[in-house]
Amino acid sequence: MKLRNVVKISLAAALACGALGLLAGCGSDGAGDAAAGGSSDDKVIKVGASPAPHAEILEQVKDQLAEEGYTLEIQEFSDYVQPNLALSNGELDANYFQHITYLEDFDAERGLDLVSAGGIHFEPLCVYPGKSASFEDLADGAQIAVPNDATNEARALLLLQDQGLIKLKDGAGLTATKNDIVENPKNIEIVEAEAAVLPRTLTDVDLAVINGNYAIGAGLDPSTAIASEEADSEAAEKYVNVIAVRPADKDSEKIQALVKALQSDTVKQYIDSTYDGAVVTTF
Repeated sequence: MKLRNVVKISLAAALACGALGLLAGCGSDGAGDAAAGGSSDDKVIKVGASPAPHAEILEQVKDQLAEEGYTLEIQEFSDYVQPNLALSNGELDANYFQHITYLEDFDAERGLDLVSAGGIHFEPLCVYPGKSASFEDLADGAQIAVPNDATNEARALLLLQDQGLIKLKDGAGLTATKNDIVENPKNIEIVEAEAAVLPRTLTDVDLAVINGNYAIGAGLDPSTAIASEEADSEAAEKYVNVIAVRPADKDSEKIQALVKALQSDTVKQYIDSTYDGAVVTTF
C-alpha cells in the first residue's frame, strides 16, 4: 500500500515555531488542541505493518486507542525494507512487522538508529506433514524442507534436533547449517527452499519446517503441525516481533499507549483464539 503524502511544513512556519514547537503543536488555532496538550497530529498514530498477522492484530486495538483519544492509522507493506525507511524518514510513528534481530541487523546495515518500544509476539517455526504424517512414519532417506536463509535454516535444524531426528555439532546454535549435522540416523535429506514457497513443497517432501507468517498466508491449519518452537526457546527470545520506533519517540505518550494496548489481555485472547499456535504472545 502506498504511503499517504506527508504534509510538508514550510521553513517559515518552522522558524516561527521552532523545531520543538512543531512537535508540541505550535501554531494551533483551536482551543481543543490546546486543551488536549498538543496538535491533532499528537493523537494520530501511524503504524506500518505487514498484512498478516501484524495488521490484523493492530485492528484489534483501534477501539481501545480511540477511547483514549487516539486514531490508529495502519499502513500495510508487502516488503521488509520500506517500513523501516518510512519510519526513519518520519512518515510513520512506528512499525510492526519484524523481529528484534532483523531490526538490529537492518540498523547496522543501513546506518539507522531504530529501536524497540516493546515485544509483542513470536512466530514459531512449525513442522507440517507432507507425504509423511508423523516423525514415526519417516522412512530412511526421507526429505524434509527447511528455509534456505541463514537465520531460519538454523532455527529449523534446531527444531529437528529437538525432535531427535538429527544432532548438530556443539556450539552451532543459531548459525547452524546442514553442514553442521553430525548425526543423522535416518539419513534425512535436508531440502533447502525459499521460506515463502515452503507451503507449496508439502506435496513433494515428507515434512516441511515453515515460518508462521507464511503458514498463515498459505491457509495452513496450525493445529495440523506436528512440532513447533517453544515460546521459551532461544529462538523466541531472538526473534520476538517488536514495535519499532525512533529513539526520541520511544517514551512518548502515544507510543506507550500503543504498546500498552498491544500487550493487553484483549490482544492475547485474540492471538490465542485466532492463530492456534502459529503466533504466540511474549508478554
